[in-house]
Amino acid sequence: MARAGLTTDRVVTAAADLADEAGYDHVTLSALARRFGVKDASLYSHVKNLHDLRTRMALLAGGEMIDRIADAVAGRAGRDALAAFAGAYRQYALQHPGRYAATQIRIDQGLAATSPAFVRTAEVTHGMLRAYGLEEPDLTDAVRLLRSTFHGYCALEATGAFGASRDVRTSWDRVVEALHVTLEHWPREQAASPPAPGGATPHVPPTT
Repeated sequence: MARAGLTTDRVVTAAADLADEAGYDHVTLSALARRFGVKDASLYSHVKNLHDLRTRMALLAGGEMIDRIADAVAGRAGRDALAAFAGAYRQYALQHPGRYAATQIRIDQGLAATSPAFVRTAEVTHGMLRAYGLEEPDLTDAVRLLRSTFHGYCALEATGAFGASRDVRTSWDRVVEALHVTLEHWPREQAASPPAPGGATPHVPPTT
């Protein structure tokens, strides 16, 4: 029987709070049960297992994060939108390290396709990048560039890995500026040329 007062939402939120406080890897069903003062079995009425719990944490944190980002970029475009997007991303990652770690796990693609948080994340991110004139497949490449840059920087900053005297926020701003320049001058993938008469393949010069 489910413990009175426990709900799936309460369990997942408590797990996310525990991740922020103790670290994502310290979130276990046993640790969460102790937090509520119940036996482990009491949680199984609300989450199937640890994988299910972590998936729900990822969806919760992903929703919180994109809400912040969407609010930040609203009404902005180009450099301003990119800077607002990046700033909201970095702020969430540093303020909620455990929740942020949860957003980095791999989610089943079927679930991601129907998750409001993931759908909104794609809409907001793609909308910002389309303002730079990007379409597929360049859009996907640009998303991967932003994600890897933002995640790498935040992960290093969170562990104190930047040892130079240069202010970390100043470097971050310069990185964002460099990304803006890159997006403005994105090397578009060249469309395939039609076959030449007689079936020969024409020479295609490399993209500059």
